[in-house]
Amino acid sequence: MDRDQSEEDSMVDLSFEAESPVMPPDELLEGLPSYDWLLQGHGRQVFFPPLEPLGRSPEPACWSSVLECSRVPVVTEEVAREALLSFVNSHCCYSRAAAGNLIIQELRQQTLCRYRLETFSESRVSEWTFQPVTNHSVDGPQRGTSPRLWDMKVQVPPMFQEDTRKFQVPHSSLVKECHKCHGRGRYKCSGCHGAGMVRCSSCSGTKRKAKQPRRCHMCSGSGRRRKNSLFEFVSPHHLHCPGELLAKARGENLFRDENATVYPIVDFPLQDISLASQRGIEEHSAMLASRARILQQRQTIELIPITEVHYWYQGKTSVYYIYGTDHQVYVADYPERYCCGCTIL
Repeated sequence: MDRDQSEEDSMVDLSFEAESPVMPPDELLEGLPSYDWLLQGHGRQVFFPPLEPLGRSPEPACWSSVLECSRVPVVTEEVAREALLSFVNSHCCYSRAAAGNLIIQELRQQTLCRYRLETFSESRVSEWTFQPVTNHSVDGPQRGTSPRLWDMKVQVPPMFQEDTRKFQVPHSSLVKECHKCHGRGRYKCSGCHGAGMVRCSSCSGTKRKAKQPRRCHMCSGSGRRRKNSLFEFVSPHHLHCPGELLAKARGENLFRDENATVYPIVDFPLQDISLASQRGIEEHSAMLASRARILQQRQTIELIPITEVHYWYQGKTSVYYIYGTDHQVYVADYPERYCCGCTIL
């Protein structure tokens, strides 16, 4: 197929030019009219959410009546042994005989409080992307003023579930000279070091390209990111059960407060829980205020039962723990363990 003269001229001119960067300089990425934005490099624009009015503070809770209505079942010796046997059955290298023959000496029961604060927030980010201009129409400023990012109406998803959505800002497209090949449609190939030429992948040889929001690494190109932030606190204790297990333990719900914004818990019988509530709300507010809009908050207090089981087996005393309302077991040093040739995947 014959090559036209303009292509040959373009190829000769480009044979002495290095390949241009993939991203254009920031000065080519002007802000859209009527937008509040902060340019942070690589064409990324962060939009600050509008301030939301605070709601009214709720009435103080009557903690004495709340605590009276809550009853955590007592762990008996029979329940303690059944929980250990169930745990042993799930581990092929643990001896069932030891669990059945050990002598339970003492059950020390304690109830911990776990405070959780969940904040469901939304952030909006706009970034430029580029695509070749062919014969399709371009939705640019000539068709109207682009709406502010926070003015775009989008259906709210189920609360406290991660979600990303992608939208193109109306009337935001611009046509500019391709920054990679400088409008020639071709550039020097970095792979062949100038031995041959390849068609410009940025504008597909059209010499011009439309400028549109680029896919964001924070929101996977959605332009809209909803995130669930979590703050957790377990009341102090002197037990040797790992904290990460207690954080995941199943508990009995004692208190639940869900609203657009929640207020710190006051006058709870355990001061550490009240202080944790205040600290969690302050941390989420400071972390999200400048870059996200808080859609919903939920704070809960759960009772986590934990029993320290002291037992005797073959002349030695030791302990294991039963925690959570579903009687999970933690044992640091089980008396009889052996290798059965199993493979852990």
